Amino acid sequence: MKKLAFALALAFAVPAAAKAPDEYQVTGEVKEVTADTIVVMKGKERFEIAKPADVKSDAKVGDKVTIKYFMTAKAVEVKTAAKK
Repeated sequence: MKKLAFALALAFAVPAAAKAPDEYQVTGEVKEVTADTIVVMKGKERFEIAKPADVKSDAKVGDKVTIKYFMTAKAVEVKTAAKK
């Protein structure tokens, strides 16, 4: 009985193991910096990445940087599949 109680307590004490979102990174030249965004060019690809206030950066235009980031959904629009 004690083992069952312990197992139940452990199951409720430890939150379900949710998969954390993948972390990505981009390395390139800084093209623009504002208070809340940084724009990096990697070859011909342009990455405009939001920069929260708690992320400190002294990057300037022309610097080569590596930025680590997560993708976050802003909205999800569901469209039903066409019926066959």
